[in-house]
Amino acid sequence: MALVEGCKHRFEITVPADEVARETDAVIDRLKQRVRLPGFRPGKAPAGLIRRQFADDIRQQVLENLLPRFIEQQAKEEDLEPVGSPSVTDLKFEDGEPLVFTVEFEVAPEIELGQYTDLTVTYADPEVTEEDVETRIEEIRQRRAEFVNVDPRPLEDGDFAVLELKSLDGVDGQPIKQDDIHLEIGGEDTVAGFSEALRGASPGDECEFDVTYPEDYGQEKLAGKTVHFHAVVKGVRRKELPEINDEFAQDLGDFQNVGELREEVRRAIHGERQFAGQQAAKDALVEQLVDLHEFPVPNAYVDRQIRSRLEQGLRQLASEGVDIGKYKPNWDELRERQKDRALREVKASLLLSRIAEREAIGPTRDEVDREVERIARQQREPVAAVRMRFEKDGTLGRIAGHLQTQKVLDYLFEHARKVAGEAESAEAPAES
Repeated sequence: MALVEGCKHRFEITVPADEVARETDAVIDRLKQRVRLPGFRPGKAPAGLIRRQFADDIRQQVLENLLPRFIEQQAKEEDLEPVGSPSVTDLKFEDGEPLVFTVEFEVAPEIELGQYTDLTVTYADPEVTEEDVETRIEEIRQRRAEFVNVDPRPLEDGDFAVLELKSLDGVDGQPIKQDDIHLEIGGEDTVAGFSEALRGASPGDECEFDVTYPEDYGQEKLAGKTVHFHAVVKGVRRKELPEINDEFAQDLGDFQNVGELREEVRRAIHGERQFAGQQAAKDALVEQLVDLHEFPVPNAYVDRQIRSRLEQGLRQLASEGVDIGKYKPNWDELRERQKDRALREVKASLLLSRIAEREAIGPTRDEVDREVERIARQQREPVAAVRMRFEKDGTLGRIAGHLQTQKVLDYLFEHARKVAGEAESAEAPAES
């Protein structure tokens, strides 16, 4: 055995000549039953003729049968568990001779845990001010607004234009086409070009105009683009906001008055901020863990994580309307840019799994069952059917892994020293 570097191991393996001969004869026997040669009944062609006519196929099949078997045997003898695909080099395969080859494969690293409790992290229980409560209630009020039709007149700031809108040029892929879009003239969230083009227009008017989207616009396919639109103004509407009173509170749920609504809003804001603050603190703890532990990582793990990150990025682009079929990035450059982050994510995942093993942390059967039941309710499917599907496709294992990761993060947070302040957000660790 030779440990090459990091997680790589290299062996020279010799398969005895008699083992090679037996496997070769077995391959020829199976081949005889399948091939049809002129002048011979099925299965009756001489072995020598089969060997000559199908020498390359026989050689390939013998290698495909023997290499995995002897690599696995060698790994078991050395008490190693390969990850990824082994690499075979220096292959020597001659008739009547032993089969000799060199194999190199990676194994999962042995991680010696250092400090992972009593780490210092920035966190303080969040405060919720009256202004925070008022702002949230105003947001709710805005969402409960009603839009009322206004007698036909020119559009002015504060009006909501009801439009039939279609892009004529400037959009890659499918054009934008919406029949009843509402745009607030002069609105904070309205791209300025729309307000400029539509201000003063009246119901029944048709117009064409260009709109230049900001570079940081939320949809990547429109960011920084100038799009030529055709619009038909179908109507004018104004927003009417409800009054904040006990009736307003009662309409929102099980509240008797505005005071109860305010208290529930305060609790909700506190819960949201507490969750976000704790999540940022947990992310920071994981970053510390990675910095405190130096160990090699199999390239196979890193490559898998890079693929996962790239696939996630493609799904995000597709959700934003980007035509993935026409997306032609420099893949090598993208992979290289993802490498450092992917490496840290893999290290984080391995460390969290090692801590879970050390501290005997894991989800209970009831916790997994509750998560399956929650998903089944969300998907409106029978729990038994969802569980059966999850058992078959591996989702059940991923659910258990996710729950284990969350419990380890909770453990790290509970055993950390918190200092007052606002935690810096860090990228969350990937799960294995």
